[in-house]
Amino acid sequence: MSDPIKNRYEFVVLFDVENGNPNGDPDAGNMPRVDPETGYGLVTDVCLKRKIRNYVEMAKEDADHYHIYIKDGVPLNSSDKEACAYVGADPDKLKEAKKKDEHLDEKIRDFMCSNFYDIRTFGAVMTTFTKGALNCGQVRGPVQITYGKSLDAVLPLDISITRMAVADKVKDGATVEDYAAWEQEQPEDKLRTMGRKQIIPFGLYEVRGFVSANLAEETGFDDEDLNVLFEAILNMYEHDHSASKGEMAVVSPLIIFRHVGTDTDAAQRIRQAKLGCAPAHKLFDLVKVTKKASVSYPRSYRDYDALVSLDRVPKGVQIGFKPSAFAPVVWDALPADEDWFCHG
Repeated sequence: MSDPIKNRYEFVVLFDVENGNPNGDPDAGNMPRVDPETGYGLVTDVCLKRKIRNYVEMAKEDADHYHIYIKDGVPLNSSDKEACAYVGADPDKLKEAKKKDEHLDEKIRDFMCSNFYDIRTFGAVMTTFTKGALNCGQVRGPVQITYGKSLDAVLPLDISITRMAVADKVKDGATVEDYAAWEQEQPEDKLRTMGRKQIIPFGLYEVRGFVSANLAEETGFDDEDLNVLFEAILNMYEHDHSASKGEMAVVSPLIIFRHVGTDTDAAQRIRQAKLGCAPAHKLFDLVKVTKKASVSYPRSYRDYDALVSLDRVPKGVQIGFKPSAFAPVVWDALPADEDWFCHG
């Protein structure tokens, strides 16, 4: 592991969905999430972090320092026991071990941050060790992201579909022949059922992210971790296709703001780079994506105009564009092959 990052960052992600459900609400029949007052679509930060975790787990193939703590269907206790084994503590006798080593909490927390990418990135509440016998506390992650919010109101649809298969239990059906005979006796409609799909025809969503250099010092989040994060964001839908999600993709270059400082004194400039040289909301205001006046019902991200005000970037801040997962960041200028964003 190298040194933690030294700069504060903010970033903007735009992604779209066509004839799919970007984030269903299980308490609303899995309908796409919307703001009930405005009709704007929502995607939770938890959903987005899940995509990032899944990509990192797939891309890194459980490499050292890139394990994932919060996995689907995997109890946290297995990772907790791994940490206990590393520090030589018996998971069933943590209270006794803590009496012998008052720094045991910190040692386990450091192990978890070093080995699990998602803890090092997003943080975690680690109070699960043997029913609270060990309290590693809450690790605040340096990376935080907002809910995704659509740029216009979306139209949730609940669509009926015909299911061409049934799963009825046949009375006295002990063999394949019994089921075949039962099938021959049924009318055609009996062998069909109805199903439902919940979608929106189209939505263009914006997500905003924040990276704190100060919190990175606590977890060890370094420049390589940051590169992995940006790679995962740009690729998070490329390996997550399914019938329910329709067609989803990150549709713009990842827009990155990096604080570098302005002071001629080196020590003061380093401090400015960590703390930031401009409020995040003013940086986000430099990116404007608006629906074209001639479009009533957008069905493509190209139904929007995307502008970025390069000439208004504050001193001490660089703006960068990462056009694809493995391309380098282009700083202070739009990428040469970018045909959607233009200078505002």
